[in-house]
Amino acid sequence: MNDDQLLRYSRHIMLDEIGIEGQERILAAHALVIGAGGLGSPAAMFLASAGVGTLTLVDDDVVDLTNLQRQIAHTTDRVGMPKVESAALALRAINPGVQVRALRERVDGPRLEALVAEATVVLDCSDNYRTRQAVNAACVHHRKPLVAGAAIRFDGQLTVVDPAVAQAPCYACLFPPQATFEEVQCATMGVFAPMVGIIGSVQAAEALKLIAGVGTSLAGQLLMLDGRAMEWTRMRTARDPACPVCGAPAPSA
Repeated sequence: MNDDQLLRYSRHIMLDEIGIEGQERILAAHALVIGAGGLGSPAAMFLASAGVGTLTLVDDDVVDLTNLQRQIAHTTDRVGMPKVESAALALRAINPGVQVRALRERVDGPRLEALVAEATVVLDCSDNYRTRQAVNAACVHHRKPLVAGAAIRFDGQLTVVDPAVAQAPCYACLFPPQATFEEVQCATMGVFAPMVGIIGSVQAAEALKLIAGVGTSLAGQLLMLDGRAMEWTRMRTARDPACPVCGAPAPSA
């Protein structure tokens, strides 16, 4: 770590749980952030400010005026710009020492598998059920920790999928891939602006904890927030042995 880094990250280094070794792990890490909108904005900005060495942002959308009520990585003069390019400008302005890869695409299949394989930690900041399931399956396959968040109206939820925790469930254990859910999105249902900031910030915190080896993650827990009462609910969950994604394979005949 050079003198500039020692000064920039001094408040992390002062923490006994992080110190120089933990900060060096952060500097060497690679975070894959799926979605550069409401959740991805605060999550990526905190990861960049904390010094995560490489940030890969994936999103195929462009900045719209309606996004600016909550998607804090974007600005009025960047309306019409691809979200990943707008967010990359914000992250580089916060911390020019991090490498930002901006991928304007909707990833799936082999492309998603390849991106997950090279990451230290994955943050699912997407806004649709199919993508969440695909990201979870890729993380389970490559044994990469996943921090999954969601927010709509005044409600938020968060969980961590960590293959290193033997009995912890994956996202598909909690929300079966074959289940039918009515897709609810901010464009049609609305969202309280700070809600995505709260959930996205907690996603960044969980990702940094996983990278630095600090504390206990939310693996095996589903954390839910009712923003109207500002009340958190914690539900402990177990792995589903019949899960089609992380469950034990069926015995061969």
